[in-house]
Amino acid sequence: MGSEAILVTDLKGVGPTTISRLKEAGFMTAESIAMTPKRELMEKTGISDDTARGLLQKVRECVGLGFMTALELYVERQRARRITTGSKNLDKLLSGGIETQAITEFTGEYGTGKSQICMQLCIMAQQAPEQGGLGGKVLFFDTEGTFSPQRISDIALARGFEPEKILENIIYARCHSSDHQILLVDRAGKVIEEETIKLIVVDSLISHFRGEYVGREMLSERQQKLNQHIHKLLRLAEFYNCAVVVTNQIQANPQAYFGDPNRPAGGNIIAHASTHRLYIRKGRDNTRVIHVIDSPYLPEDQTRFAITSKGIEDTEE
Repeated sequence: MGSEAILVTDLKGVGPTTISRLKEAGFMTAESIAMTPKRELMEKTGISDDTARGLLQKVRECVGLGFMTALELYVERQRARRITTGSKNLDKLLSGGIETQAITEFTGEYGTGKSQICMQLCIMAQQAPEQGGLGGKVLFFDTEGTFSPQRISDIALARGFEPEKILENIIYARCHSSDHQILLVDRAGKVIEEETIKLIVVDSLISHFRGEYVGREMLSERQQKLNQHIHKLLRLAEFYNCAVVVTNQIQANPQAYFGDPNRPAGGNIIAHASTHRLYIRKGRDNTRVIHVIDSPYLPEDQTRFAITSKGIEDTEE
Protein backbone atom coordinates (compact mmCIF):
# COMPACT_ATOMS: atom_id res chain seq x y z
CA MET A 1 0.00 0.00 0.00
CA GLY A 2 1.29 3.39 -0.90
CA SER A 3 -0.25 5.23 2.05
CA GLU A 4 -1.52 4.54 5.54
CA ALA A 5 -4.24 1.91 5.70
CA ILE A 6 -7.87 2.95 6.22
CA LEU A 7 -9.32 1.17 9.25
CA VAL A 8 -12.74 -0.47 9.04
CA THR A 9 -13.87 1.63 12.01
CA ASP A 10 -13.13 4.80 10.00
CA LEU A 11 -15.49 3.90 7.14
CA LYS A 12 -18.44 6.28 7.04
CA GLY A 13 -21.95 4.90 6.60
CA VAL A 14 -21.08 1.38 7.77
CA GLY A 15 -23.17 0.18 10.70
CA PRO A 16 -21.70 -1.20 13.95
CA THR A 17 -23.09 -4.70 13.33
CA THR A 18 -21.38 -4.92 9.94
CA ILE A 19 -18.15 -3.54 11.38
CA SER A 20 -18.26 -6.13 14.17
CA ARG A 21 -18.77 -8.97 11.66
CA LEU A 22 -15.94 -7.69 9.48
CA LYS A 23 -13.53 -7.54 12.40
CA GLU A 24 -14.51 -11.02 13.60
CA ALA A 25 -13.76 -12.36 10.11
CA GLY A 26 -10.34 -10.69 10.13
CA PHE A 27 -11.11 -7.69 7.90
CA MET A 28 -9.45 -4.84 9.77
CA THR A 29 -8.86 -2.36 6.92
CA ALA A 30 -10.63 -1.08 3.81
CA GLU A 31 -7.79 -2.49 1.72
CA SER A 32 -8.36 -6.04 2.98
CA ILE A 33 -12.06 -5.77 2.06
CA ALA A 34 -11.42 -4.19 -1.33
CA MET A 35 -9.33 -7.12 -2.55
CA THR A 36 -11.92 -9.74 -1.53
CA PRO A 37 -14.52 -11.08 -4.01
CA LYS A 38 -18.15 -10.42 -3.00
CA ARG A 39 -19.08 -14.08 -2.57
CA GLU A 40 -16.10 -14.69 -0.31
CA LEU A 41 -16.90 -11.59 1.73
CA MET A 42 -20.48 -12.80 2.22
CA GLU A 43 -19.40 -16.31 3.22
CA LYS A 44 -16.86 -15.13 5.77
CA THR A 45 -18.96 -12.38 7.41
CA GLY A 46 -22.57 -13.52 6.92
CA ILE A 47 -23.63 -10.14 5.50
CA SER A 48 -26.27 -9.92 2.76
CA ASP A 49 -25.69 -9.53 -0.96
CA ASP A 50 -26.86 -5.88 -0.96
CA THR A 51 -24.69 -5.01 2.06
CA ALA A 52 -21.63 -6.67 0.53
CA ARG A 53 -22.15 -4.93 -2.83
CA GLY A 54 -22.53 -1.51 -1.22
CA LEU A 55 -19.58 -2.07 1.10
CA LEU A 56 -17.27 -3.14 -1.74
CA GLN A 57 -18.25 -0.10 -3.80
CA LYS A 58 -17.53 2.18 -0.85
CA VAL A 59 -14.13 0.72 0.07
CA ARG A 60 -12.95 0.51 -3.54
CA GLU A 61 -13.67 4.20 -3.95
CA CYS A 62 -11.80 4.91 -0.72
CA VAL A 63 -8.65 3.03 -1.73
CA GLY A 64 -8.73 4.21 -5.34
CA LEU A 65 -9.47 0.98 -7.18
CA GLY A 66 -10.61 2.01 -10.63
CA PHE A 67 -9.27 3.20 -13.94
CA MET A 68 -5.77 4.64 -14.30
CA THR A 69 -3.43 5.58 -17.10
CA ALA A 70 -0.58 3.35 -18.16
CA LEU A 71 1.78 6.02 -16.82
CA GLU A 72 0.13 5.85 -13.39
CA LEU A 73 0.48 2.07 -13.48
CA TYR A 74 4.13 2.43 -14.46
CA VAL A 75 4.75 4.73 -11.49
CA GLU A 76 2.93 2.29 -9.19
CA ARG A 77 5.06 -0.61 -10.41
CA GLN A 78 8.20 1.36 -9.54
CA ARG A 79 7.34 0.63 -5.91
CA ALA A 80 8.28 -3.00 -6.52
CA ARG A 81 11.43 -4.09 -4.69
CA ARG A 82 13.65 -7.17 -4.77
CA ILE A 83 15.12 -9.54 -2.20
CA THR A 84 18.56 -10.97 -2.84
CA THR A 85 18.71 -14.77 -2.72
CA GLY A 86 22.26 -14.71 -1.39
CA SER A 87 23.49 -16.13 -4.71
CA LYS A 88 24.75 -13.74 -7.39
CA ASN A 89 24.06 -16.34 -10.07
CA LEU A 90 20.44 -16.76 -8.97
CA ASP A 91 19.95 -13.01 -8.49
CA LYS A 92 21.15 -12.45 -12.05
CA LEU A 93 18.75 -15.09 -13.35
CA LEU A 94 15.91 -13.32 -11.49
CA SER A 95 16.95 -9.87 -12.77
CA GLY A 96 18.00 -8.78 -9.28
CA GLY A 97 16.24 -11.13 -6.89
CA ILE A 98 12.77 -12.10 -5.68
CA GLU A 99 10.26 -9.45 -6.76
CA THR A 100 7.51 -7.89 -4.64
CA GLN A 101 3.96 -7.55 -6.01
CA ALA A 102 4.47 -10.97 -7.60
CA ILE A 103 4.39 -14.72 -6.95
CA THR A 104 7.64 -16.60 -7.52
CA GLU A 105 7.23 -20.37 -7.77
CA PHE A 106 10.01 -22.90 -7.23
CA THR A 107 9.21 -26.41 -8.42
CA GLY A 108 11.23 -29.61 -8.51
CA GLU A 109 11.66 -33.08 -7.08
CA TYR A 110 12.11 -33.77 -3.38
CA GLY A 111 15.59 -32.78 -2.19
CA THR A 112 16.39 -30.30 -4.95
CA GLY A 113 16.63 -27.34 -2.56
CA LYS A 114 13.22 -25.64 -2.71
CA SER A 115 12.86 -25.41 1.07
CA GLN A 116 16.52 -24.39 1.42
CA ILE A 117 15.89 -21.38 -0.83
CA CYS A 118 12.79 -20.47 1.18
CA MET A 119 14.63 -20.61 4.49
CA GLN A 120 17.51 -18.54 3.17
CA LEU A 121 15.06 -15.94 1.86
CA CYS A 122 13.64 -15.71 5.40
CA ILE A 123 17.03 -14.35 6.41
CA MET A 124 17.75 -12.15 3.40
CA ALA A 125 14.33 -10.42 3.43
CA GLN A 126 15.00 -9.05 6.91
CA GLN A 127 18.17 -7.23 5.90
CA ALA A 128 18.23 -3.52 5.11
CA PRO A 129 17.54 -2.46 1.50
CA GLU A 130 21.20 -1.51 0.98
CA GLN A 131 22.06 -5.13 1.86
CA GLY A 132 19.58 -6.55 -0.62
CA GLY A 133 16.66 -7.04 1.77
CA LEU A 134 13.37 -5.30 2.49
CA GLY A 135 13.89 -4.58 6.19
CA GLY A 136 10.74 -6.46 7.19
CA LYS A 137 9.47 -9.67 8.76
CA VAL A 138 8.50 -12.97 7.15
CA LEU A 139 5.25 -14.96 7.23
CA PHE A 140 5.94 -18.66 6.67
CA PHE A 141 3.21 -21.25 5.95
CA ASP A 142 4.58 -24.78 6.41
CA THR A 143 2.38 -27.50 4.93
CA GLU A 144 4.82 -30.43 4.94
CA GLY A 145 6.75 -29.96 8.17
CA THR A 146 9.98 -29.09 6.32
CA PHE A 147 10.58 -25.78 8.11
CA SER A 148 13.72 -26.00 10.25
CA PRO A 149 14.51 -23.23 12.78
CA GLN A 150 17.86 -24.94 13.40
CA ARG A 151 18.80 -24.76 9.72
CA ILE A 152 17.86 -21.07 9.58
CA SER A 153 19.90 -20.45 12.72
CA ASP A 154 22.91 -22.23 11.21
CA ILE A 155 22.70 -20.29 7.93
CA ALA A 156 22.29 -16.98 9.77
CA LEU A 157 25.31 -17.71 11.99
CA ALA A 158 27.44 -18.77 8.99
CA ARG A 159 26.54 -15.53 7.21
CA GLY A 160 27.30 -13.30 10.19
CA PHE A 161 23.75 -12.55 11.36
CA GLU A 162 22.19 -12.90 14.82
CA PRO A 163 20.20 -16.17 14.76
CA GLU A 164 17.80 -15.28 17.58
CA LYS A 165 16.90 -11.94 16.00
CA ILE A 166 16.35 -13.64 12.63
CA LEU A 167 14.08 -16.33 14.12
CA GLU A 168 12.12 -13.78 16.15
CA ASN A 169 11.15 -11.97 12.94
CA ILE A 170 9.69 -15.07 11.26
CA ILE A 171 5.97 -15.57 11.92
CA TYR A 172 5.38 -19.31 11.52
CA ALA A 173 2.17 -21.24 10.82
CA ARG A 174 1.89 -25.03 10.46
CA CYS A 175 -0.94 -25.91 8.07
CA HIS A 176 -2.54 -29.29 8.80
CA SER A 177 -5.03 -29.47 5.92
CA SER A 178 -6.01 -27.58 2.79
CA ASP A 179 -8.92 -25.91 4.63
CA HIS A 180 -6.58 -24.91 7.47
CA GLN A 181 -4.10 -23.55 4.90
CA ILE A 182 -6.83 -21.50 3.20
CA LEU A 183 -8.09 -20.18 6.56
CA LEU A 184 -4.63 -19.06 7.68
CA VAL A 185 -3.91 -17.27 4.40
CA ASP A 186 -7.33 -15.58 4.62
CA ARG A 187 -6.23 -14.15 7.98
CA ALA A 188 -2.82 -13.09 6.70
CA GLY A 189 -3.85 -9.48 5.97
CA LYS A 190 -4.13 -8.66 9.66
CA VAL A 191 -0.72 -10.22 10.38
CA ILE A 192 0.90 -8.37 7.48
CA GLU A 193 -0.40 -5.04 8.77
CA GLU A 194 0.52 -5.68 12.42
CA GLU A 195 3.94 -7.25 11.86
CA THR A 196 5.24 -5.34 8.78
CA ILE A 197 5.54 -8.51 6.70
CA LYS A 198 7.61 -8.16 3.53
CA LEU A 199 7.87 -11.81 2.47
CA ILE A 200 5.21 -14.56 2.46
CA VAL A 201 6.34 -18.17 1.95
CA VAL A 202 4.09 -21.17 1.31
CA ASP A 203 6.07 -24.43 1.38
CA SER A 204 4.46 -26.28 -0.32
CA LEU A 205 1.45 -24.77 -2.05
CA ILE A 206 -0.23 -27.90 -3.37
CA SER A 207 0.72 -30.69 -0.95
CA HIS A 208 -2.56 -30.86 1.00
CA PHE A 209 -4.70 -30.30 -2.09
CA ARG A 210 -3.11 -33.27 -3.86
CA GLY A 211 -3.47 -35.51 -0.82
CA GLU A 212 -7.09 -34.66 -0.03
CA TYR A 213 -8.69 -34.32 -3.48
CA VAL A 214 -7.96 -37.70 -5.04
CA GLY A 215 -9.48 -38.93 -8.32
CA ARG A 216 -10.76 -37.20 -11.43
CA GLU A 217 -14.21 -36.67 -9.92
CA MET A 218 -12.67 -34.32 -7.31
CA LEU A 219 -10.31 -32.53 -9.68
CA SER A 220 -12.73 -29.70 -10.51
CA GLU A 221 -13.40 -28.87 -6.83
CA ARG A 222 -9.69 -29.03 -6.03
CA GLN A 223 -8.74 -26.70 -8.86
CA GLN A 224 -11.47 -24.23 -7.95
CA LYS A 225 -10.29 -24.00 -4.35
CA LEU A 226 -6.65 -23.86 -5.40
CA ASN A 227 -7.45 -21.07 -7.86
CA GLN A 228 -9.13 -18.95 -5.17
CA HIS A 229 -6.28 -19.66 -2.76
CA ILE A 230 -3.40 -18.67 -5.03
CA HIS A 231 -5.21 -15.56 -6.27
CA LYS A 232 -5.66 -14.50 -2.65
CA LEU A 233 -1.88 -14.74 -2.30
CA LEU A 234 -1.43 -12.64 -5.44
CA ARG A 235 -3.79 -9.97 -4.12
CA LEU A 236 -1.82 -9.85 -0.86
CA ALA A 237 1.40 -9.37 -2.83
CA GLU A 238 -0.05 -6.53 -4.87
CA PHE A 239 -1.87 -4.69 -2.08
CA TYR A 240 0.87 -4.87 0.51
CA ASN A 241 3.84 -4.63 -1.90
CA CYS A 242 5.36 -7.79 -0.46
CA ALA A 243 6.98 -10.79 -2.11
CA VAL A 244 5.22 -14.16 -2.24
CA VAL A 245 7.28 -17.32 -2.72
CA VAL A 246 5.63 -20.72 -3.14
CA THR A 247 7.07 -24.16 -3.70
CA ASN A 248 5.40 -26.71 -5.93
CA GLN A 249 5.71 -30.44 -6.43
CA ILE A 250 6.21 -32.26 -9.72
CA GLN A 251 4.16 -34.92 -11.44
CA ALA A 252 5.10 -37.39 -14.15
CA ASN A 253 3.86 -36.84 -17.69
CA PRO A 254 3.20 -40.32 -19.14
CA GLN A 255 3.08 -38.88 -22.68
CA ALA A 256 6.67 -37.59 -22.50
CA TYR A 257 8.75 -40.13 -24.45
CA PHE A 258 11.80 -37.89 -24.67
CA GLY A 259 13.46 -35.49 -22.23
CA ASP A 260 12.38 -34.82 -18.65
CA PRO A 261 9.03 -36.56 -17.95
CA ASN A 262 8.35 -34.35 -14.94
CA ARG A 263 6.22 -31.22 -14.96
CA PRO A 264 4.92 -28.87 -12.23
CA ALA A 265 1.80 -30.06 -10.41
CA GLY A 266 -1.38 -27.99 -10.29
CA GLY A 267 -1.97 -27.66 -14.01
CA ASN A 268 -2.98 -24.38 -15.62
CA ILE A 269 -4.32 -22.93 -12.37
CA ILE A 270 -0.86 -22.48 -10.85
CA ALA A 271 0.76 -21.86 -14.25
CA HIS A 272 -1.44 -18.82 -14.93
CA ALA A 273 -1.35 -17.39 -11.39
CA SER A 274 2.41 -17.60 -10.75
CA THR A 275 4.33 -14.59 -12.03
CA HIS A 276 7.71 -16.30 -12.29
CA ARG A 277 8.14 -20.09 -12.47
CA LEU A 278 11.50 -21.78 -11.86
CA TYR A 279 12.29 -25.48 -12.16
CA ILE A 280 15.10 -27.03 -10.09
CA ARG A 281 16.86 -30.33 -10.76
CA LYS A 282 19.92 -32.03 -9.36
CA GLY A 283 23.17 -31.45 -11.26
CA ARG A 284 26.68 -32.83 -11.13
CA ASP A 285 28.93 -32.74 -8.05
CA ASN A 286 26.13 -31.96 -5.58
CA THR A 287 25.01 -28.85 -7.48
CA ARG A 288 21.54 -27.76 -8.52
CA VAL A 289 20.46 -26.47 -11.93
CA ILE A 290 17.65 -23.91 -11.85
CA HIS A 291 15.80 -22.91 -15.00
CA VAL A 292 13.25 -20.15 -15.70
CA ILE A 293 10.35 -21.94 -17.38
CA ASP A 294 7.82 -19.09 -17.45
CA SER A 295 7.89 -15.35 -16.75
CA PRO A 296 6.45 -12.18 -18.27
CA TYR A 297 9.93 -10.76 -18.87
CA LEU A 298 12.69 -13.03 -17.52
CA PRO A 299 14.47 -14.92 -20.34
CA GLU A 300 14.26 -18.73 -20.34
CA ASP A 301 17.78 -19.13 -19.01
CA GLN A 302 19.38 -21.28 -16.33
CA THR A 303 22.16 -21.21 -13.76
CA ARG A 304 23.67 -23.36 -11.01
CA PHE A 305 23.95 -23.14 -7.25
CA ALA A 306 25.21 -25.32 -4.42
CA ILE A 307 23.71 -26.04 -1.01
CA THR A 308 26.34 -25.52 1.70
CA SER A 309 26.56 -24.62 5.38
CA LYS A 310 25.83 -21.04 4.30
CA GLY A 311 22.66 -22.06 2.50
CA ILE A 312 22.45 -21.26 -1.21
CA GLU A 313 25.82 -20.33 -2.70
CA ASP A 314 27.27 -19.75 -6.14
CA THR A 315 29.08 -22.48 -7.97
CA GLU A 316 31.01 -22.47 -11.20
CA GLU A 317 28.97 -22.94 -14.35
